Amino acid sequence: MFFNSFAFALFLPIVFILYWFVFNKNKSTQNLLLIVASYYFYSCWDWRFLFLLVFSTFLDYYTGIQIEKAKKTSLRKFWFWLSISINLGFLGLFKYYNFFADSFSNLLNGFGLQTSPLLLNVILPVGISFYTFHGLSYVIDIYLKRIKAEYNFIDYSLFVSYFPLLVAGPIERATHLLPQVKVKRSFDFQKAKEGVYQFVWGLVKKVVIADTCATYANAIFDNYEAMNSLSLLLGAVYFAFQIYGDFSGYSDMALGMSKLFGIDLLRNFNYPYFSRDIAEFWRRWHISLSSWFKDYLYIPLGGSSGGMARKIRNTFVIFLVSGFWHGANWTFIAWGFINALYFLPLLLLKRNRSNMETVSLYWDFASVRVFFSMLSTFALTCLAWIFFRAKTIEDAFEYIKRMYTDGRFLSQYLENERYNYELLLMVAVFIVVEWNSRTHVEPISGKYSWLKLGLCLIAIIALGTYSDYKEFIYFQF
Repeated sequence: MFFNSFAFALFLPIVFILYWFVFNKNKSTQNLLLIVASYYFYSCWDWRFLFLLVFSTFLDYYTGIQIEKAKKTSLRKFWFWLSISINLGFLGLFKYYNFFADSFSNLLNGFGLQTSPLLLNVILPVGISFYTFHGLSYVIDIYLKRIKAEYNFIDYSLFVSYFPLLVAGPIERATHLLPQVKVKRSFDFQKAKEGVYQFVWGLVKKVVIADTCATYANAIFDNYEAMNSLSLLLGAVYFAFQIYGDFSGYSDMALGMSKLFGIDLLRNFNYPYFSRDIAEFWRRWHISLSSWFKDYLYIPLGGSSGGMARKIRNTFVIFLVSGFWHGANWTFIAWGFINALYFLPLLLLKRNRSNMETVSLYWDFASVRVFFSMLSTFALTCLAWIFFRAKTIEDAFEYIKRMYTDGRFLSQYLENERYNYELLLMVAVFIVVEWNSRTHVEPISGKYSWLKLGLCLIAIIALGTYSDYKEFIYFQF
């Protein structure tokens, strides 16, 4: 069940009505309803993996209590590492086993030892990376005595399985979400209205921007050998907006629908394509994931303390692990490595924290220098995205080579085969709306908000039914 599906369009209002008009007596009934709704939502993907979610929930709930109760350090470590190893074991088995088995087999084949790896024929459980990281952060925080263990199983289960978070995050912390689920929520019309605005704006990002850009980006990347330089350049730009529309769109929908239930989630994207350098980009892109790696990997490795060699090592570790987290392919690792290389000059020159303030989000640019800083940062980001999107590292290098050496900067692929200027205009309008936004709910709030909301819905329906796009953009049942 996708957020942009007819099934979810029925599911969400039903849960909303039951939540506020039937199960509204106390926080326990509210939480129990949300757990049932979350389990139903998850089972719609594949009911068999529901047992994995329940097991992971019980594992971290029980080990968290045992860590807190343990008197001996050795016993605390036992329960801590038991939880860590099982969580990472499941994640590694489902997400990375085939990658490691295939890579090891290719390595042996390179030495003349012909092998046939034993691969698992299983699909990746939806959201496993997200709810696993929820549990890991909870157990780590208990072990480090940052928080107390949660003894209410219903409250903890909701923290792990809350359905707005299961598809694409954000990755929540127990310190932020658990206090909200432990109290009764009262209906707040203003917050609910903001939630509707944010959900619809996220839906626009996903359906209007991401899905439309995906049509063009897929066609270009899948046939890059036949494309000219201009088409390849546009393909990289289209994918940049596709992945931003996907990730931030789902995050906005998650934050918006959660406000309907009186629960605030962590903001996950803060206009990353308006960043002035790569360090600022990573403070604005997938914020919950970046902060998770900073708190639970970068700082334990030593962070920025010590000499420059340690800082460089830790930086590369973070970016490589971040790339690997996104997918089990060498292209994702290459993408992380490239971003680490981008970050390196800022680290060496001690400029990685030079753009901490938020750049103006209105029509006025701070300066021409700021504009070109943002443009160059976006260009570097698009270049790295090519590795993220390509099927192999070889394909990525060949794509970039043809982009710079083909030399045919013509408009043939914009005028024929549905590659036209309409998409460029759509992306340009999207950039203007994002730029002129005060907050992540501002684009369709304020004066004439209901009119803007209606226009967004019309745009979604129009693109969903327009004959040229309907085979690519549609609501899935």
